[in-house]
Amino acid sequence: MSFKKYQGAAGGWGALTSTAKHLLKSENVAKNIKNLLKTNQDQGFDCPGCAWGEKDEPGRFRFCENGAKAVNWEATRKRIPADFFKRHSVTWLNKQSDYFLEDQGRLHQPLRYDAATDKYLPTSWQHAFTDIASQLNALKDPNQAEFYTSGRASNEAAFLYQLFVRAFGTNNFPDCSNMCHEASGVALKQSIGVGKGTVTLEDFEHADAIFIFGQNPGTNHPRMLDSLSHASRRGATIVTFNPLKERGLERFTNPQSPKDMLTNQATTISSRYFTPNLGGDMAVVRGMVKYLTAQHQQKIEQGSSLFDLEFIEQHTQHLDDYLTMVANTSWQRIEEQSGLSQDDIEQAAKLYAKAENVIITWAMGITQHKHSVATIQEITNLQLLFGQIGKKGAGLCPVRGHSNVQGDRTMGINEKPDKTFLNNLGKHFDFRPPSTLGHNTVQAIKAMLTGDSKVFIGLGGNFAAATPDSTVTAQALSQCELTVHIATKLNRTHVNPGKNAYILPCLGRTDIDIQATGPQRVTVEDSFSMVHASSGVVESDIGEMLSEPAIIAGIADATLGNQPVDWLTLVGNYDLIRNHIEAVIPGFSDMNIKLDQPGGFYLGNSAAERKWLTHSQRAEFTSHPLPEAIISEKIRSQSQNPILVLQTLRSHDQYNTTIYGFEDRYRGISGERKVLLLNEKDITKLGFSAGELVDIASLWLDGKKREVTGFTLVPYDIPMGNAAAYFPEANPLVPLDSVGDGSFTPTSKSIAIVLNKTAQKTLIKTDLYTY
Repeated sequence: MSFKKYQGAAGGWGALTSTAKHLLKSENVAKNIKNLLKTNQDQGFDCPGCAWGEKDEPGRFRFCENGAKAVNWEATRKRIPADFFKRHSVTWLNKQSDYFLEDQGRLHQPLRYDAATDKYLPTSWQHAFTDIASQLNALKDPNQAEFYTSGRASNEAAFLYQLFVRAFGTNNFPDCSNMCHEASGVALKQSIGVGKGTVTLEDFEHADAIFIFGQNPGTNHPRMLDSLSHASRRGATIVTFNPLKERGLERFTNPQSPKDMLTNQATTISSRYFTPNLGGDMAVVRGMVKYLTAQHQQKIEQGSSLFDLEFIEQHTQHLDDYLTMVANTSWQRIEEQSGLSQDDIEQAAKLYAKAENVIITWAMGITQHKHSVATIQEITNLQLLFGQIGKKGAGLCPVRGHSNVQGDRTMGINEKPDKTFLNNLGKHFDFRPPSTLGHNTVQAIKAMLTGDSKVFIGLGGNFAAATPDSTVTAQALSQCELTVHIATKLNRTHVNPGKNAYILPCLGRTDIDIQATGPQRVTVEDSFSMVHASSGVVESDIGEMLSEPAIIAGIADATLGNQPVDWLTLVGNYDLIRNHIEAVIPGFSDMNIKLDQPGGFYLGNSAAERKWLTHSQRAEFTSHPLPEAIISEKIRSQSQNPILVLQTLRSHDQYNTTIYGFEDRYRGISGERKVLLLNEKDITKLGFSAGELVDIASLWLDGKKREVTGFTLVPYDIPMGNAAAYFPEANPLVPLDSVGDGSFTPTSKSIAIVLNKTAQKTLIKTDLYTY
């Protein structure tokens, strides 16, 4: 591997070069050029990558570098050869890298696992549907099955899936939301009555200040950089809090701007960039409020106010309890936990107070901690103090990951279903949906481990790689009587099969979906509650692939017959599915008509209209003490060695668990994924050298050994005591029981680790090492 500090801006020629490389790599250049030109366009398909929204601007490219990677990766010409599974056992495949598995190409025929030979064998769709149905119906209790969903599933697929599962009799919906933004939904639902962000994309054009917490848009949602660069150029203040210095949050050259590209001009993104400790964001916001409260009191004494007292009086409750909590939090505690000085925090607070309209946006750097719900509610408290919810250019903006993870929840993929939703569903389809709470992801893994759950069906995704405690998750899957995976490509989950297993190949976003009534379109919902139509545009060799709705309908028909709907008729015309969606879910009236509107249609947001769907019918100030510590004393007592706090993150050549290559361009890392980013002073303090190989062990209360080996130490601009490594490589270090309070989200951004020397010691070549 090599490491050389990246000097350029995000975007620019590097992004175009990378896009071209992955276009060639797809072995489908001409068709994928057409695909890219139709990405996020009207009469085109929604990007299979992130959930950032798109302005309706005709004549403009609407894909970013990583979106292009996602399109080229999915729309590859490569198909897994007919003899591939004859040549390779599942045991052999499980020893290969994640990159190798997905790089074999698209799955194109249904497969059945044969335990006797340890190989996948071709099968027919009818046999697969019949056998899956037989094993589902043989269960003593519907709650013995787990039904997982990836956030890339369309609204139509998700709606059919949840209807089938609830008609079958369970609410067991472990979902990718459980592992990423669950804390956002829980916190916002309690505080403002709706578990979604309150802003639209247009609000970014009117914000005077944008506060960014715990995210890396340059890699994870690059189209956000376009919105941020426009805001910066018109004079908006952008304040960033992120433990790592990420290039996309520093400066950006827009690849769609001829002037930027010809002059190599870069836009400064962050006006101020602060690097708090991992998990220290709640203390940062608490410190901002503490300073602003003192300023407010001074203004009160002078006959004015800093807070929006009219908004507070009319729309909120429990302010006094919250301000008492703030007053009782010492600056010493705030500084220790945040890792920032009082002066730094006060500077950020002053920038906040100067702005008329403020957006606060965050991602998984906030949501994957034990105290994530409390942190998001602390952010919400700050916005409520200034009336920054329900006005133009202001509000709360959790940035979702998968392109339809928010839409899946809207469609009812939820282990804790809303009573109103269940009533609407039962009334419309004339059956009684189960009301007992189902399993989230962590609970599902535990149920499979104990044998309480015997069947796992996955609608997309890569469950074994995405989940915490990877070794334990693989064991849980292997103990199932049946595992079923609806997928486009081979991945880690498929090579950890149950005693009986199927891989069912499905169409992707780029594929043309032809059913009984002709070509179909599906829909997705972005982070701003906009619903868009999506349909493939380029013909390709789909082999025996079926669409996700067709596969779900096939399993449902074989399992339940024509109850509570005629599944096969629905899947022949997706307009019929959408008719049911609009009958069950508010906001979707005239759905089929609205989809013809350029840019789709807006679902609306009750909190953005200052309608608070909480128990009190008001926005709630919440009072949480700061955590005693990010890593508890009980965990620290597990080792006498120096303890670091680790976060897992993506490389630039990656989207979730999909590895496109081995270049993390903006961090300057090439050719290796088993790396550990540390402050250079920590490397020296711990007695290691840059480039040395180390083993990483995590600490947890159960005392079990969790370790990954052979990671290269890379010095990086990160606060002392903090560390970062890529997932899924570091996922074995995340204890299954280490979850967020109230959210059950794995604490992948606050893992206690210790480092040990390995038997082998290697240094990076000195001519490649620059820092």
